[in-house]
Amino acid sequence: MPDVPLRSFMHDGGPQVEAVRAGSADMAFVRLPIEREGLSVIPLYEEQAVVVAPKGHEISVFEEVALADLEQESFMDVTALGGPEAALQVVAAGAGMVILPMSVARHFNVKDTVARPLSGAPGTEIALVWPTDSTDEVLEEFIGIVRGRTAQSSRQPSAQPAKVKKEPKPDRRGTGTKKAPKVAQRYAPNPDKGRGKGSRKKGKR
Repeated sequence: MPDVPLRSFMHDGGPQVEAVRAGSADMAFVRLPIEREGLSVIPLYEEQAVVVAPKGHEISVFEEVALADLEQESFMDVTALGGPEAALQVVAAGAGMVILPMSVARHFNVKDTVARPLSGAPGTEIALVWPTDSTDEVLEEFIGIVRGRTAQSSRQPSAQPAKVKKEPKPDRRGTGTKKAPKVAQRYAPNPDKGRGKGSRKKGKR
């Protein structure tokens, strides 16, 4: 819908839902769970958790880290530190580690930190929310498109990929085309059989 203006802005945590309830946002992508009263919710996907440590920490030598292996580490409360960006600055200073959704850690990408996927930790489920009493046709179209991106639904469930005609494989001997099957050669009529140069021989084939 190129003629319909769309403005997006970021919130973290609870303010996303409050913006929808107050009418300053028509809908929001949120992390579940939330208070669902008065809201319609479409769960979309689960996001991987990561652990973020100061640069040079031993987790940097691993591709993935298990939560059980970090029992002796000091973890900080992201909310108490003022949000993800502020928490990552504290991590960069060497004060401890935090666990964040992967997209959040990548978005802020604070210098002097290292992040690794964390196994054994619960992921975060992402959902689209909007007011239950909304009747806006543009929003309904947007919601329909988002529904089509979920694993349980498709806008074209019966659509099949188009078949592509394969080109004949080149003959290894350099003729440029694949040799005809032997069966076809055996029973194909030979137009030159029984002919002399410049003449045609009569008789049975």
